Amino acid sequence: MLPGISGPSLVANLRLFLLSVDAMQFPQWFNGLRRIRAMVLSCLLALGFTIASPSAQAAAIPETTPAIAPQAEKIVAKSRAIERGSFVAEAVKSVGPAVVRIDTERTITRRATSDPMLEDPFFRRFFGEEMIPQLPREERLRGQGSGFLIDKNGVILTNSHVINGADKVTVTLKDGRIFEGKVRGFDEVTDLAVVKINGTDLPIAPLGDSDAIAVGEWAIAVGNPLGLDNTVTLGIVSTLKRSSAQVGIPDKRLDFIQTDAAINPGNSGGPLLNDRGEVIGINTAIRADAMGIGFAIPINKVKSIKDQLARGEKIPHPYLGVQMTTLTPEIAQQNNSDPNSPFMVPEMNGVIVVRVLPNTPAALAGVRRGDVVTQIDGVSIVSAEQLQTIVENSRLGQTLKIQVRRGDQTQQLAVKTAELKNAA
Repeated sequence: MLPGISGPSLVANLRLFLLSVDAMQFPQWFNGLRRIRAMVLSCLLALGFTIASPSAQAAAIPETTPAIAPQAEKIVAKSRAIERGSFVAEAVKSVGPAVVRIDTERTITRRATSDPMLEDPFFRRFFGEEMIPQLPREERLRGQGSGFLIDKNGVILTNSHVINGADKVTVTLKDGRIFEGKVRGFDEVTDLAVVKINGTDLPIAPLGDSDAIAVGEWAIAVGNPLGLDNTVTLGIVSTLKRSSAQVGIPDKRLDFIQTDAAINPGNSGGPLLNDRGEVIGINTAIRADAMGIGFAIPINKVKSIKDQLARGEKIPHPYLGVQMTTLTPEIAQQNNSDPNSPFMVPEMNGVIVVRVLPNTPAALAGVRRGDVVTQIDGVSIVSAEQLQTIVENSRLGQTLKIQVRRGDQTQQLAVKTAELKNAA
């Protein structure tokens, strides 16, 4: 007998622990744990302990022990839920009511002829366009996307392209309630928008931390693809910090979360969730030539500007006014070995300027085509994405000290950033 510990009490507590672990049934541990439990009980019997009946064990367990049971039950239940994959169901159950469908309408005016015969190509060539009367024709274009509530009073996050140019925005909740939506603000460069509906005590989606996610973690896309409401798809985070240039939308300034969770037309604006039901991104783009790959705007980027958009404020985007690409020694060698290359470039790491737009900060500062940017404010530059990020994070009107390699010489230039909307 161990000092200070009664036989029945020790056995009861050990059996309760081992039974609770047994109930978890972890696939890797289960068989081993059963053998360990059998060995422990055998040793106790050899030492002279007796195995009491369940009723005797319950009587022997101290009054403080029953508190363990509910906790153990919760652990067991959670373990079984994860094994069955129902963490997806739990996440969707928590967030699903906050995911909304956004229907839009906008009016466009087209030129139309008064007589269908006048549309005949031969007739048009014979008489000429100036002889054919033109009448204005209005058309109603409808669109659909997704969004999600982040405020009990009706603040909704979605993509800018979902509501772009809309005359009317209609928001439908999962429970069937329909609201008129008002666009509070949008930013085309980051493809983000805020829509407001009038409501109280509405369901909301909790926002997570996109900086904390890792490649290989679960990703759950929720939305209304192809007009099919409340659709859920499951995948993983395929990669992080996928630049908008790599995605094929160079007019944006974003580093996307890439996922293999299916994202189809209509999913845009809906949330991408982690396995805890927290929003880690906004589904925003698909590539028709990349089967099973979708992209989402990291939620931390959204957090940084959502309040400004909700207030109707413009989001400033500093720019230099150059088209550029990453340069490596290997790329430079390929360029220089091509007899048709327009110019020779130094075999080094940096960012080569492919074009300088007229009347832009770069043009005014003397940046030239073929310059290789190697430093900005003392920071070495090795990729176009890095340079873009530095410029995006600068202030409007800030002077950036840029070091460029021009031929065999190194030049120091001072470029004062301007707002992107002023680009030519």
